[in-house]
Order: sequence, then C-alpha cells, then structure tokens
Amino acid sequence: MLTIAFHTVTFRENISTTKHKNRMKRIAIICMFLLAGKFASAQTTVAKLTADWERAKVFTKEYLDAMPEDGYALKPTPEIRSFAAQMDHLGDANYAFISAATGKAKPEGSLEKSADQSKAAVTKGVMESYDFVLAALKGMTDADLAKDVKVFGMDMKAGTAFEKAFEHQTHHRGQTTPYIRIKGATPPKEKLF
Repeated sequence: MLTIAFHTVTFRENISTTKHKNRMKRIAIICMFLLAGKFASAQTTVAKLTADWERAKVFTKEYLDAMPEDGYALKPTPEIRSFAAQMDHLGDANYAFISAATGKAKPEGSLEKSADQSKAAVTKGVMESYDFVLAALKGMTDADLAKDVKVFGMDMKAGTAFEKAFEHQTHHRGQTTPYIRIKGATPPKEKLF
C-alpha cells in the first residue's frame, strides 16, 4: 500500500513538473518572439526607408495627377488649406525635416508661399522634395541613422526624423482625399506595399 502511495505521489510530481516545464517553455518561446519582434521593428535601415520613400513618392504623384487642374485652388471650407497648399506644405516639411536631420541645405523659399500654385508647379515642387529626401537617404549609412540630431528643437536619432517626416507626409497626403472626391475625381488606391 505504501508503495502504491509513493508511486502515485511520484507520478503526480512528474506530471506537475512536466506541465511546469512545458508552461515555462511556452513562456520562453513567447518572450523570444516578442523580443525578436521588438528588435525587428526597431531596426531602421537605409534600404527599408529608401523603399518606403520611393513608394510614397509614386503614391503622392498619383494624388497630384488625380486632382484636376481647377481643383488645385479648392478649399472645402474657407479656413483650411487649398489642395495645392496641402501638397506644398507636405513638400516644405519634407525639406525641413530632412535638412534638420542631415545638415543638407534645403532650397530657399517655401513651396506653400510660391505665387505659382498651378498643377505643374505644385507637382514639380513636391516631387523635388521627395528627390531631396531620397538623395539624402542614399548618401547615408545605417550608422548615420543612429546619430543624434536636433529637429524642430527636439533631440532624436536621424532615423527617427526620417520616420516622422514619413508620418507627416502620409498624414497630409491622406487629408487631400476628400478634396479629390469633392472635385468628382477618384483618389488613388492605397499603396501599402
């Protein structure tokens, strides 16, 4: 009888130990995946940023092309920017963020304050702002992206400045979708990849 009780206790301990080991293995695997995801998402490489900015340039060009010429002056309400001014602001910010992050001189003046707000002039100015970003990126290394910079009075890594500039241009491009629809045109399809 004592032998049976001993085997029962030992068997229960083995099951308990096995369950505990399996649980610990699962926790360790989950932690490993979470850490791997954290490190993967924290990596900002020149190649990845360049691909994202090239895609954004094409996407923005499609927005500029979708708006009819007479829609560039459109202001859905009097207190907000026109379509042209939204796009010019996007371009001005591309220059400002990247100039601050890299030390490269941006062109004089402001796209948004330019007298010529025609479709051709706005498209040219905005596309040149993307060329400025891409030229700066292509002249950098991954180590350059990890350097400390000051952008708009805030300390950050150069890579973070490129990411914030990307976020900004995405925001303002997206704001122009209703403008295009108000003019009866169709905005471009999303380009996530």
